[in-house]
Amino acid sequence: MPGTMSVLRSLGCALLVLIMAAPAAAQIEDQLSAYTGDNATGFLQPLADSFGANLNDGWFHSGKVPAFGPHFAFEVRVMSVKFGSDDETFQAVTEGFVTETTVEAPTIIGPTDAVVATDPVTNAQFILPGGLDLSSFSLAVPQIRIGAFAGTEAIIRYFAIDTGDSEIGDISLFGIGGRHSVSQYLSPLFPVDIAVGFMWQNFKVGENSGGDELLSTDALSIGVQASKAMGPIQPYAGFGFDSYSMDVQYDADAGGAENLIDLEFESSSTAHLTLGAALDLWLFNINGEYNVADQNSFSVGLALGN
Repeated sequence: MPGTMSVLRSLGCALLVLIMAAPAAAQIEDQLSAYTGDNATGFLQPLADSFGANLNDGWFHSGKVPAFGPHFAFEVRVMSVKFGSDDETFQAVTEGFVTETTVEAPTIIGPTDAVVATDPVTNAQFILPGGLDLSSFSLAVPQIRIGAFAGTEAIIRYFAIDTGDSEIGDISLFGIGGRHSVSQYLSPLFPVDIAVGFMWQNFKVGENSGGDELLSTDALSIGVQASKAMGPIQPYAGFGFDSYSMDVQYDADAGGAENLIDLEFESSSTAHLTLGAALDLWLFNINGEYNVADQNSFSVGLALGN
């Protein structure tokens, strides 16, 4: 069917958003190697925030969950965060200087030009690496939706990409969640479909010299969703709470000595408001949403199924 092939081509193109971004993993460790401790945290913070925002988007596009019967859909969601000017720099502290100096330095998404600081006592130089000059970060995620039993459905997200490059390593995501219909306990005349649900995910990027993941992010979202069908158009909304954390392991050569750094970002939590709309076209669903949280983002999706 021409229509089906067109949709599948679109889903394949969406997945390329992630695959084309893979080489950045090698650059991240190269840039990070100059930093230890708090400097590394400040350097990576915008990326950690964008991972958390993107992963906690796009796991629903309706408040309706069927009560019983076969229910299956294959979906691809593309989530994107746009960075602001405040994300481009951070206050770094020179390492190894007799007199510590605070310097405005690029973050991982900031300008590519390095900043050089000079110790006023010894004239030693500390190079603060440039960033990747990113205005936004997008992530394409395939997922399946399976149900329904007693008004409950399961959501599974998974991909694993072997980049074939020893410097980049593998990229993988595993997520599992579920939603339960609240509407089934309400009057049949109640005008809005309501559900509650959760989604947990683990996202791993790259590989360090020890063979472990360069970046590993955990994300959890819980919340309530509501929607109202108006013919083929279905506005929807959701409110919930998100949390995410990130661990980074990399080789640092600051000060001339190479050390394996294990960096743990503190778990962050935020309220999350979703406003979106879906268009149902027989077995196809096209949807888009805007998400308001600590890091605002937007998401679009295509679904094939019932």
